[in-house]
Amino acid sequence: MSRRPLALWLLGLAILLAAVVGVGSLWLRGPQADVIEVQRAPLVRTLQFSARVATLSRVDIGSTLTGRVAQVRVREGAEVRKGDVLVQLEDSEWRAALVQAEAGEAQARARLAGLRSSGRSASDAALSQAEATLRAASSAFERARRLKAQGFYSDAQLDEARRVLDVAQAQQHSARAQVQANADTGTDIAQAQAQLDVARAASGAARSRLAQAQLLAPTQARVLVRSVEPGQIVQPGKALLSLALAGPTQFVAQVDERFLEQLRTGQQAAVVADAFPGQRFAARVLSIAPAVDAQRGAIEVKFALASEPPAFLREDMTLSVEVETGRRDSALVLPQSALWPLDAEAKAAEGMASAVTTSPDGPESQRVGNVRYVLVVESGRAQLRAVHLGLHTLGAVEVRDGLAEGEQVLVRSGGMDGSLQPGQRVRARPVHWAPSATGSPGNGARAEDAGSAMSNAMGR
Repeated sequence: MSRRPLALWLLGLAILLAAVVGVGSLWLRGPQADVIEVQRAPLVRTLQFSARVATLSRVDIGSTLTGRVAQVRVREGAEVRKGDVLVQLEDSEWRAALVQAEAGEAQARARLAGLRSSGRSASDAALSQAEATLRAASSAFERARRLKAQGFYSDAQLDEARRVLDVAQAQQHSARAQVQANADTGTDIAQAQAQLDVARAASGAARSRLAQAQLLAPTQARVLVRSVEPGQIVQPGKALLSLALAGPTQFVAQVDERFLEQLRTGQQAAVVADAFPGQRFAARVLSIAPAVDAQRGAIEVKFALASEPPAFLREDMTLSVEVETGRRDSALVLPQSALWPLDAEAKAAEGMASAVTTSPDGPESQRVGNVRYVLVVESGRAQLRAVHLGLHTLGAVEVRDGLAEGEQVLVRSGGMDGSLQPGQRVRARPVHWAPSATGSPGNGARAEDAGSAMSNAMGR
């Protein structure tokens, strides 16, 4: 064999051996895998959902009488003050009824006044006259009785004197009864007073009916709906106007009951109207309903504005609300992609019970429900480790226990797809990961996208 072919053969053999050695070296070192370093960063969790503008109270205005509408003095959107006339009904018949009732009241009042003045004087005079007549009849009877005893009067004359006396006594009793009747506690005065009270009640009823011909604003409000026009016949029970009473503007949202644990009164929120996506404003959680809507599995949450409401807000306008439900100014954070898949965790958990440690935040019995697993690079190998988690957001989690700052953790984009197993050799390839301070969906959602209902922290 010539030297040249021999040299070529030796060169090829050397290249083959180098390739074999390189492949073997790579096999011994393991595949490359993306890792991130555990680091401290601020973390904020939010919930996002839709809400609607509402006022403290909305009332429907209707007539309590049947009648024809004479005037409608307001239009939709008008601001009204307490006592403003909203609708005027035709009232000529009710005005005539009031005049008649007031005339009856005046008549009853005059009769009572007459009894208390001239009627009382006449009865007093009649009593004095009856008493004088009685005294004269008594004297005449005594004289007739003496004369009868002396034989000067007959029995008939004595009987006549007795009859005159009896008549005088009866007239006195009648006059005294009339005086008592005309007294303040007497029957005539009481009857006249009762008739005056009836007349006054009739006047009041007529006056009330006339007042009901005007539909007034109960307080300062804004007209939302106008369902009446002049000439229309209205009846009790039908809403003619709908008013939003003046008061603090509120937002009302129906929130899935799964997120009740995250909500607290006083939490801050950012709000954007779907119709005005570029104008955000602040609000806070005002109240959380004490009961859950069983039909929808939702709970009503009300929000109050932190400042004056924007001029563009309208009743029932659709809003997107983002509520801050958790905040850590400095926490050990990991991306969600660093957590070991749940199906793989179920298989690995049997041998990992000893790795679950207690944390300063509470005993193991309180933390075990929030334990997950990650793959940590230790001495060139991927080691499965249990970690206690705290605050969750859509893209990141807080590590409360189980990891230290600066440790390398594998992420799924680097091979955590089921083919990389605990204990396997890996070649760490650091990748940059900058945790966002907020847990909003997508960490970059536009303002107009913020209304995707309940898009954050699902189930956590």
